[in-house]
Amino acid sequence: MIAIVDYGMGNLGSVEKALRAVAAEPVITGDPQALEQASGLILPGVGAFDDCMSGLTQSGLVTPLLELVAAGKPFLGICLGLQMLFERSEEGKSPGLGVFPGRVERFRHELKIPQIGWNQVWVKQAAPHLEGVTDGSWFYFVHSYYVVPEDPSIVATTTEYGHEFCSGVWKDNVFASQFHPEKSQAAGLQVLGNFKRLAEG
Repeated sequence: MIAIVDYGMGNLGSVEKALRAVAAEPVITGDPQALEQASGLILPGVGAFDDCMSGLTQSGLVTPLLELVAAGKPFLGICLGLQMLFERSEEGKSPGLGVFPGRVERFRHELKIPQIGWNQVWVKQAAPHLEGVTDGSWFYFVHSYYVVPEDPSIVATTTEYGHEFCSGVWKDNVFASQFHPEKSQAAGLQVLGNFKRLAEG
């Protein structure tokens, strides 16, 4: 069973539907005990950074999530689910989860912001979540902010939008992407199928 973390925000239904398409057994839940029993965790996020962090805090999920990540539970973050893993964001004042050192910055260029639509993803690390994904594959993005990790070794993918930015990170049991695999057709389903396989052990 893969748990989709419900803290009042995020495209829960579309993530659930995409997981079912790869024969996973998703459950949408905000119950810490159910998260502990799950074989893998997915943290989606749509909206503003502070709102998402507030939702996690008010749902009592910050400590359980951090404990499960530290314990090695397979974890997939999507969009704001990536950004919240870092220490701080220019979008708000709330501290992030601090799983990774680094910050979240706003795009500053003449291209349209937010970036909405398809863009290419370039693989920098052979993360198991990207097995079968061709370098330069197209994924779907909706965002105005991007992560800037302090540790370059965790950068799994990059994308060009005005400049090169980190569009995915990977370290140990944690993989997170700025792009939306649940909206990215075959390439996205490949990522979700890989995560299902990893969660099954």
